Amino acid sequence: MTKKQVTYKDSGVDVEAGEQLVNSIKDVVKETHNVSVLSNIGGFGALFQPDFSSMKEPVLVSSVDGVGTKLIVAFKANRYDTVGQDLVNHCVNDIAVCGATPLFFMDYFSTGSLEQKVGFDVISGFAKACRENGVALIGGETAEMPDIYSEGEFDLAGTIVGAVDKSKLITGDRVKKGDVVIGFKSRGLHTNGYSLARKVLFSEFDIADSPEGLNGSIGDELLAIHKSYLGLISSLKEIDGVNGFSHITGGGLISNTKRVLPEGLDLDIGWESWNRPEIFKLIQETGNVPESDMRRTFNLGIGLVAIVSPDAIDEVNEKAYLIDEEPVEIGKVI
Repeated sequence: MTKKQVTYKDSGVDVEAGEQLVNSIKDVVKETHNVSVLSNIGGFGALFQPDFSSMKEPVLVSSVDGVGTKLIVAFKANRYDTVGQDLVNHCVNDIAVCGATPLFFMDYFSTGSLEQKVGFDVISGFAKACRENGVALIGGETAEMPDIYSEGEFDLAGTIVGAVDKSKLITGDRVKKGDVVIGFKSRGLHTNGYSLARKVLFSEFDIADSPEGLNGSIGDELLAIHKSYLGLISSLKEIDGVNGFSHITGGGLISNTKRVLPEGLDLDIGWESWNRPEIFKLIQETGNVPESDMRRTFNLGIGLVAIVSPDAIDEVNEKAYLIDEEPVEIGKVI
């Protein structure tokens, strides 16, 4: 008796589908390329030739991150065009606060069973955010891994590399007592705190519900795109007296801002100095979440912090308003 043949596709991996996805995104990805990119996607290695002629001592700055359980919201909403943008913008912010200009981005997209439309939407999101930030999307990996993910699920990770002249690195070493903490608005939860937000909200609401006070549905609010602060940071970082930046991610405002404080300094934050977006109020009230948990889990409406000398405040405010950012003094360094 002849045994039935078992193919790779029978095991759940469709190589042809992967090749079709790569071919479908080539033009979208190529739109992010510049003269430094020496290869298109599909090779064994991505080739990038940076121009460091304007730098005396170029320093490479890199970051790797994911989107976390925000993906579960995307699964529920059956919407996949935003999470790629979230990932790129998050990574961009993480190196921009160090003073770096982003150069290129690489992604990792893994799933149980590759769906062409989902993959195209996710990677198109990467490309859209890369174009907006002036970053080249030079490569990535699409992995099909049956039995690891449930049907319709996937995971994302991304790596970004940028550069800054060593003399212009922003490390927080210039931060001093008496500096002012200026906050800039977030666009919702960004990419942190979703495990708590989901536990609370989805125990009471459906993703399509629109509770009073929200501008849209629960899904709209939770899938609001993580904001890029690259333009704002680029405008402010040359100002004398701008001594540090903090990207407010997991751990909240205090934990993230303390990462750039020299030893012996602390923060005095006025928690009532800005208006929290309604989504945070809804989470806290629905789940009776303690204030301490809110502060160490969410950005609470402040996605970026600049720490500045008092005599630089007027210039910081002026430049921020010019690009439609609204600075808020939320505390000081003590």
